[in-house]
Amino acid sequence: MSAEKKFSSEVSDLIPFVIPKKIEEVSSSRRVNINTLLNRARKERKKETLTNLVFIGLILSLVFVVGIILSF
Repeated sequence: MSAEKKFSSEVSDLIPFVIPKKIEEVSSSRRVNINTLLNRARKERKKETLTNLVFIGLILSLVFVVGIILSF
């Protein structure tokens, strides 16, 4: 009996799950807009490219600094 009460109080303490809806992503006709998907893929690819360039720049600058330090 006490286990049932404990279970019911745990369920009532949960936060309700809410899904935010964006105007671009949800259409009334339930069809997928290919342009939206392509734009999202392009943005992700651009972000990945920028991240890769930052890491390459950091590695090259580290190699340059270490090379200068070792040359003295």
